[in-house]
Amino acid sequence: MEKVIIPQVLLHYNTLLAAGFQAFFVGGCVRDFLMKRPIKDWDLATDATPTEIQKVFPHAFYDNRFGTVGVPFEGSTDEKNYLEVTTFRTESGYKNLRHPEEVSWGKSIEDDLSRRDFTMNAIAASIEKRTAKSDEQTIFVDPYKGIDDIGKQMIRTVGNPDERFGEDALRLLRAVRFATQLEFEIEDKTWQSVFKNASLITKISGERIRDELLKILSSERPYEGIALFDLAGMLNLIFPELARGKGVSQVRPGRHHTSDVFMHNIQSLKHCTSKDPIVRLATLLHDVGKPYVAKTDAEGHVIFYNHEVKGAQVAAEICDRLKLSRKQKEKIVTLIRWHMFTVDENITDSAIRRFIRRVGLENVADMMDLRIGDRLGGGTQVAESWRLKKFKERVAAELNPPFSINDLVIDGNDIMRELAIEPGPKVGEILSKLFIEVDENLKLNTREHLLSRIKELK
Repeated sequence: MEKVIIPQVLLHYNTLLAAGFQAFFVGGCVRDFLMKRPIKDWDLATDATPTEIQKVFPHAFYDNRFGTVGVPFEGSTDEKNYLEVTTFRTESGYKNLRHPEEVSWGKSIEDDLSRRDFTMNAIAASIEKRTAKSDEQTIFVDPYKGIDDIGKQMIRTVGNPDERFGEDALRLLRAVRFATQLEFEIEDKTWQSVFKNASLITKISGERIRDELLKILSSERPYEGIALFDLAGMLNLIFPELARGKGVSQVRPGRHHTSDVFMHNIQSLKHCTSKDPIVRLATLLHDVGKPYVAKTDAEGHVIFYNHEVKGAQVAAEICDRLKLSRKQKEKIVTLIRWHMFTVDENITDSAIRRFIRRVGLENVADMMDLRIGDRLGGGTQVAESWRLKKFKERVAAELNPPFSINDLVIDGNDIMRELAIEPGPKVGEILSKLFIEVDENLKLNTREHLLSRIKELK
């Protein structure tokens, strides 16, 4: 294991040992080492108390009650570039289903491992020398047979699953997330407990749910994670709006849709060509508005008039509930609001530019990824129709370079001069209106026409 440990982490590990303390690598880094996966985070557990850790590492910081001390790497100016070193501990009294009410320093690494969630995460590792002249060897502490479970590709709780999930309801989401990321199965008793305790996630904050959800959406098979949430009875608690699409038929004569709204959204996520979890989330929710507006036409066929408008509204509420950033929310809402764009071969150049202006330059490629997911998720066998390919070609032509407000033959100075006004919001307002008009018809981009329009728009 020593060969894969980054030098600064190994230095901190050896420093603890030299100071007379025990030290073990724990958690995800050990699991990923055993699975031969890239290791992103290194964590150490030790019998040293937080005060003793700070004496060993004078620049360390400690601002919690869980025994975790941050030890900066030498020479680093990045406040996030540090190693987490945690005192062996035991926990009890999980009254809020998330954090323990009581934390006690443990006496051994076995005490510490007993509080962890899944057996694959309850393995510790240390590095020892066989002899003075031999190479280092890795010694594993594995009281719950986590190494065997990794070999079986199995997710199993440490001890009684009901107790583990009752201590920390976030573990319900983590079980699904690990199953999705690692392509593992959830052991039967653990799965039954997930199903039994699903309602506990209502006690989890939107931020915590968001973090687990985005990790699932960043995996290779995100749709399987969403399907697992559904099977476990958690999806209707995380996304009741999405679950509302169950049983809402989309079948119409001459249309390729063969499933209900819910399965269409899931299948669209499966076929979305983007790796961006935010674009994938938009794809999953792209038709979330359909159940709200579903009606039948004169012939008795289902219609979803303006579902993209309602969907954008519903998606905005979901984003707020999950505490997504403003930028993430804007992307999701924009993609859903305008995903029903037409790709008719007779579409005008101005309509192409209008499309680009509506979705934003930064979202054009993402919109195409969503559209492909939408098509394949609806039962179409071909990712891109010839019309969509042609549309993408025309969009690309407009983007190289795109017509922008800076391409107008007049500017703010012309507006101020014509209207005899000072700089202010009025100037930008008129300039924006002129840009929209010219973007619809580039032939209007002449000084004579625009100067005359300035006075009309004042």
